[in-house]
Amino acid sequence: MLRRLHPEQPDSFAFSAENHAWAEAQITKFPEGRQASAIIPLLWRAQEQEGWLTRPAIEHVADMLGMARIRALEVATFYFMFQLQPTGSVAHVQVCGTTSCMICGAEDLMAVCKEKIAPRPHMLSEDGKFSWEEVECLGACANAPMAQIGKDYYEDLTAERFGEMIEELRDGKVPTPGSQIGRFSSEPKGNLTSLAAHEEGRAETNASVDLATRIGDTVKRIDGTEVPLLVPWTDKGGRSQIQPQGEAAAPDGGVRDTNLGDGGLPDDGETPGPKPAADTPVDETGVTMQEADATEAARPEAGEPGEAAGHGDASGAEIGSPGHAGAGEAPETDDADEDHDAGPAKDLGSKGGGEGTGYGDGPRAAQDDPAIAPSEDSPVAGDMPAGKAAAGTAAETTGSEPPRLDGPRDGKADDLKQIGGIGPTIEKRLHAFGIYHLDQIAAWTPAEMAWIDDHLNFAGRVERENWTGQASDLLAGRDSEA
Repeated sequence: MLRRLHPEQPDSFAFSAENHAWAEAQITKFPEGRQASAIIPLLWRAQEQEGWLTRPAIEHVADMLGMARIRALEVATFYFMFQLQPTGSVAHVQVCGTTSCMICGAEDLMAVCKEKIAPRPHMLSEDGKFSWEEVECLGACANAPMAQIGKDYYEDLTAERFGEMIEELRDGKVPTPGSQIGRFSSEPKGNLTSLAAHEEGRAETNASVDLATRIGDTVKRIDGTEVPLLVPWTDKGGRSQIQPQGEAAAPDGGVRDTNLGDGGLPDDGETPGPKPAADTPVDETGVTMQEADATEAARPEAGEPGEAAGHGDASGAEIGSPGHAGAGEAPETDDADEDHDAGPAKDLGSKGGGEGTGYGDGPRAAQDDPAIAPSEDSPVAGDMPAGKAAAGTAAETTGSEPPRLDGPRDGKADDLKQIGGIGPTIEKRLHAFGIYHLDQIAAWTPAEMAWIDDHLNFAGRVERENWTGQASDLLAGRDSEA
């Protein structure tokens, strides 16, 4: 099927404050230089915000990730999960038309869509509230026929019940997701025929339906306010260190997500089954902060803050925390000498911990040292949370410091992205360390390459990708053209 962008496009796109914070958090899941791996979740969030994926949104996401716009367009047009034309303002209905659902009445459901929404797939209803399409198997075959509306499954449908649901949605009511004949999950229609004792005392609905109902995250598109933003892969406490625009820091110096006011889940007092306390925030998978803390506490520790095993800085802050260090965890030692405790921590400035990189989450040692700290407008300073480390295991500085500049000569830096392996983010980090010109890179000695590699945690890529040789070739080409 040929998929093209819709002929009518908005002029621009920007994430809301909450969605922008969420998007930045997703980017931190991936190692430096691999931000493009976040393309699918960011495109999905853009679609959730707008209802469909517009060209400005695709280009905006590509720019955020430092990738060519055509690459983002390739992803958006390849996956059918992305809607390239406007969808209903209330709901986009996806009816499963594969074998199990088809023999159980999917054609009747599509007839309801044609009658109550629009005669053809992807057309908007007259009131603009609905659109629909037939999709491939959604994996709920035991409860066929079914349809996905928004983010939830509606199963065991009949044409009559399906029509009622559309009218309920049109009137502003949200049908309870899940089986429409009262099945708990996928047991026989006549209830359990074995292990029947498990029916006693269980909740009225299964965990998925219960969570979606409690947080109001069903047909409504995600807008970033459903649950607190948690980034446990970067923050030991499991709490958000990515602030939506305009959000204030908490009195203790941490960051509070205020999307839900008190940070708790809405509770109508009627939904059966166990629930977290009203003031217990959960992440987007329903995991409470207590559960996240318990999981973190269960991990084997390399040492307490300030001890040699944890390789702390002079203030006793832990660097190279387990769970982030991967293959680069700090080895245990018996001596807490000054080589570990007083030496400057490596300023990596990276968004997230890659395997074996040794990323930690203690405060950055020697943060105010101008030889280590980046400028205010660099990605290291602007993207990392205040007071958080991007550093790995503290160690003595290796190599020798190359000549650095306070700014580009004549106010104009060379395009360092001409070097294979250097993208927009790495270029900004080099600028933050006073590297603006190709001749600076071409002149690096092995010891100076080791110093850059150590301070920016490039994991040997300076030598591996032959940055100095590439820079020399580019300069030679420039001279020959001149």
